[in-house]
Amino acid sequence: MAEDKPLYMPFQTFFVSREISNCLLIADIIKLGKKINGLEMADNKKCSISLAYGKRILINADNVDVEGMSQQDIVEIVDYDPVKNVVLAIGKKHPCIETSVHWLIHHARDDVNAVIQLNGEKVVKKFSKNLPTTKAEYPYGSLELAKEVLKTLRAGKKIVIKNRGCLFVGISLKEVEKMVEDMWGSK
Repeated sequence: MAEDKPLYMPFQTFFVSREISNCLLIADIIKLGKKINGLEMADNKKCSISLAYGKRILINADNVDVEGMSQQDIVEIVDYDPVKNVVLAIGKKHPCIETSVHWLIHHARDDVNAVIQLNGEKVVKKFSKNLPTTKAEYPYGSLELAKEVLKTLRAGKKIVIKNRGCLFVGISLKEVEKMVEDMWGSK
């Protein structure tokens, strides 16, 4: 990546409420976080899990260890404006840096309700030979990255984000969990 490009494109977060989201689907995200951590495939602080419900998404907060995730570590994203790079959220913590990309994936594809992004060298090395890979590198959370990811996802539901990690998308958390297990091999 060029030296003059930032590593990430931070979005501005406005909290509609600082209460913990009470969505019943949060328990499924927490359960999946523990399972992914058990596969020992990625640095557990470099994992993002999101789940759509209605027009909103649930996503883990920034810098959260997915193995020890609790309800307060999940942020409900009410809306995202890619032009202004503004997120409207409900929760105690700031959403993870991949929120904007996850939001755009969920809203661009009708066949996606769940996204898992595993970041790290170990994941890239394992999957890069078998999966389509984004052509260019862009800063975390940038609109350019989202466009590149969506373009690469045309080839399927599993892709490698160049020099960053792997993204799995599906209609449900169970479908995405199975893809991850099948690719990595469950214990």
